[in-house]
Amino acid sequence: MRVGGAPRHTVGALRLIEGRSENPASVEVSEYLSSMAERCPFLAPSVGRQQTGWTVYEISSTDRDAVEAELFHAGVQAAEWIRPLKCRPHGILTCENVVILGSVPGTDHQELLRRPYWALRNLYAPVGVLFGKFPAGRRETDSFGRNIPPAPFSFLPVRAAVRSRDPRFLANTPGAAQALAAADDDGRDVFEHIPCDWKAVQAWSTSLPAPTKR
Repeated sequence: MRVGGAPRHTVGALRLIEGRSENPASVEVSEYLSSMAERCPFLAPSVGRQQTGWTVYEISSTDRDAVEAELFHAGVQAAEWIRPLKCRPHGILTCENVVILGSVPGTDHQELLRRPYWALRNLYAPVGVLFGKFPAGRRETDSFGRNIPPAPFSFLPVRAAVRSRDPRFLANTPGAAQALAAADDDGRDVFEHIPCDWKAVQAWSTSLPAPTKR
């Protein structure tokens, strides 16, 4: 993979179902976006300006580590797509979503997303790119105690961070919150000090302080 360059081809653990689209045919997004727009003031303008994209993958391996590695690289690709765009007019509305369909036997999507998400969030917070994770059907509440509509499919949202508001929503990950508050995207290679290799990244991310429970 060349960071910031051409897409990385999968090695068999994930199969590309649908390349980036604002209105994907392989998953239904419109109803879900409408329900989420009430909780995110940036979502409707982003969709209206066609700045919300979806890329859909299907799991094609029973090897959890291989799937996590490919999911991590798909997240990197989305983040590097966003980085130059977020500095443009209305760039704060830029959002990419990495969807996964299918399953790995014995591992639910909540667990499958956990390690790639944690690594990606910490890797990209210093350059102002924020990752989230939404496992299909999981019921959660936001920082105000409001119910979040369960996602109809599992995905990693990747968006330009809003430095004035996002850090306060990361109380359970103070390290990421601090990095986000001080974020400055100077075009650096986020892999300057870490090999762009899932095993190396995973070892680094597991050494970080674990999220605190709210």
